[in-house]
Amino acid sequence: MTKRPYLIFGTGNAHKGIEATEIVAPTGVTLRTLAEFPEAIDVVEDGETFAENARKKAIEQARHLQTFVLAEDSGICVDFLNGAPGVRSARFAGENPRSDQRNNEFLLEKLSDVPLEKRTAHYVCHMVLAAPNGEIEFEAEERCRGRILFKPSGDNGFGYDPLFEVVEFHRTFGVLAPEIKRAISHRARATRRLIPKLFELVAAGKLPTM
Repeated sequence: MTKRPYLIFGTGNAHKGIEATEIVAPTGVTLRTLAEFPEAIDVVEDGETFAENARKKAIEQARHLQTFVLAEDSGICVDFLNGAPGVRSARFAGENPRSDQRNNEFLLEKLSDVPLEKRTAHYVCHMVLAAPNGEIEFEAEERCRGRILFKPSGDNGFGYDPLFEVVEFHRTFGVLAPEIKRAISHRARATRRLIPKLFELVAAGKLPTM
């Protein structure tokens, strides 16, 4: 039986893992999340930018696990809020506990009196692949632009997806089918840029197998 190469995706978020796995499927590489590796470390995300956090997560985890690690940092930036919540997207409403619903409600409070034309926003994803020695092998940042609606719409996706309307489709990520999100989202765009590097690593036999 042929062994399949795999790459560790430095996240515990199952939703992100599923999205990215389906995109890189043509390379033959399986993405495995940190949930499968109890020896993984918790990397403190104390950077001031998505790039700083993504680099830190990839480099520290790769050195610790002594294998290639893909990491990303992503979030939503609202123009009216001067780019907030930005890198604090996952903890916008606080840490105890973190909650998508609380974050969405808090964002709606912040924009309670703001008209639709001023509710523009964009998702950002900064993605980094680090080698076992900590050297960066790949880096990309992509965005997806839209606006924040006045109330949630749809149950698909996660995070701020029920509020984030992609204007061209007149639908939120919470309503749009997963295959459409995989085509146009910030994370999907960054992941697709990774594909040539994965083919290169597979051809060179550098990835571990399972």
